[in-house]
Amino acid sequence: MQKKHPSSRRTFLELTIAVLIATTTGSIAPVRAQGTGTVVAPDQLMAPQAEALPDIVQGKADAPVTMIEYASMTCSHCARFHAETYPTLLKNYVDTGKVKFILREFPLDPLATAAFMLARCSGDKRNPVVDLLFDHQKDWAFTDKPIEAMANLLKQTGMSQADFEKCINNQDLYNKVTSERDYASAKFGIDATPTFFVNGRKVSGELTPQQLGQLLDPLVKK
Repeated sequence: MQKKHPSSRRTFLELTIAVLIATTTGSIAPVRAQGTGTVVAPDQLMAPQAEALPDIVQGKADAPVTMIEYASMTCSHCARFHAETYPTLLKNYVDTGKVKFILREFPLDPLATAAFMLARCSGDKRNPVVDLLFDHQKDWAFTDKPIEAMANLLKQTGMSQADFEKCINNQDLYNKVTSERDYASAKFGIDATPTFFVNGRKVSGELTPQQLGQLLDPLVKK
C-alpha cells in the first residue's frame, strides 16, 4: 500500500516541472488487504465531493453492493489490483448486476494528478484512459521523462499534443482533483492507496481475486 505525499500550494505547472526533475518511484511488493472495521454511512460516501468531478459508475445503479476505490495512478499496488483483480470484479460482480463500482481520484503525487486530469479531459473515454495508464504504468510513471511518455501514450486515444498540454496545465481541473483527494483524506481518514469502501466498510490495501470473493460473496448472496 502506498502512502500519501504532502499537499502543495504551487501551481500545477510548477509541480509538473518538479516531476520532470524527480520522478515518482514506488515499491512493487505485495500488500495484504486489511479490513479496518471503519464503517462510513452510505449517504456520506455518496455525497457530492466536487460537483464538477462527478462519479463515473460502472454497473447497475440498483446493484445491492457499492464498491468504491480510492486509487492513485502512480501506485504500483493499484496497478496490480487493476491487472489481476479488476477483471474478476467486472466479470463476476459488475457485469452480472451484483456490484456497482466507482473509482475515485486520490493522487499521491503531481504525476498521478496529471494522469487523472488527462483521464477526465478524455470525456467519455475516461475509463479506457485509466485502463491504458494503469496497464502501461511502468512505461511512463517510472521513466526519466514521464510527461513526454504520457503524451506519447495518450496519442493512442486521439489526444493531440496541444490538448495534452492544455489539460495538464488546467489549474481549475487540478484544483478539483486535489480537492477530491483532500476531502476523502479529511472525511474518511484515507492516507494510502488503494483504499476501498464496500457498502461503507473500509478495506485498506491491495485485494487479490480470492480476497475479493471472500469480501463480496457473502454480500451478494444475501
